Amino acid sequence: MKAIQILGSQDDHNVILSNSLPRPIPTGNQVLIKVHAAGITADEIIWPELYASPNRVPGHDISGTVESLGSQYEGPLSLGQNVYAMIDAEAPQGGQAEYVIAMPNEIAIKPSSISHAEAAAIPIPALTAWEALFKRTNLDHGSKILVTGASGAVGVMFVQIAKKLLSAEVIALASTSSNTMLAELGANQVVDYNNLNWHQGIHDVDAVFDTVGGEILTKTWSTVKKSGIVVTVADPAPKWAFGRGQPEELQDHPEVRWLHFILSPDGDTLSRVASLIDDGTLKPIPVVAFEAERAIEAWKFAAQRGRKGKAVLEFVAEK
Repeated sequence: MKAIQILGSQDDHNVILSNSLPRPIPTGNQVLIKVHAAGITADEIIWPELYASPNRVPGHDISGTVESLGSQYEGPLSLGQNVYAMIDAEAPQGGQAEYVIAMPNEIAIKPSSISHAEAAAIPIPALTAWEALFKRTNLDHGSKILVTGASGAVGVMFVQIAKKLLSAEVIALASTSSNTMLAELGANQVVDYNNLNWHQGIHDVDAVFDTVGGEILTKTWSTVKKSGIVVTVADPAPKWAFGRGQPEELQDHPEVRWLHFILSPDGDTLSRVASLIDDGTLKPIPVVAFEAERAIEAWKFAAQRGRKGKAVLEFVAEK
């Protein structure tokens, strides 16, 4: 089976294309998916789960067809059906392979209006935005929010879902080259992150949704109101994540809530997202597709800042 592997260590690694891995066989209620396309999340290269996996195959966002079903599967899926999914980070094998095992709760019917390459870019970004907005913060309609890294894959979904489903006032932090795109997606205001004092003109936001971290995250604390919340999903995580302490910014903003979370697979939410894409409420993320044989090039592209489009590997060419 053709698959991408990350060999070496977190500090010294290589991306290779392998043809030696065996095709997995579904057991129990597992589902075997023939992968047409798999999204690349560049930050995964530093995730410890990847280096603890038995075969070092990365990737969690996939789109493809149902190839076979475990003997105990009793769900609604049928052979040949187009599906997309987010594979759990601790699964034995990632999704950048010709075939991958997925669990029923990770899978949803693929949006019919978009390609497999476009569908493979959606799960992690959409699920991240959905979990932050509806499961972690429960914001009121009309809330004022700031999204950092708004032109990235996760940011694009944050902007759209907040605007279309919460009628939020969305302030997007991005480069000026993204102004038109973000305005079309619903951003009320686009602020240039190249202006070192960008944070001084933003006040009283109900929530910050940060995808960047570092100095950008630090500056967001001055933009949130007293009763607001700062949420970050940035990689690497801030030093206070995972119960390792508290943000230093609490000294000046003692009542602001703060949160870092790890995303969970959610096929039910992906089903809702698929419907919203197919009815035109949400737009797909721009993608740049690479044949699997160009995996090294694709991973290098995925790691670039300011790139236009999310990198996706294609194992089956689109017709």
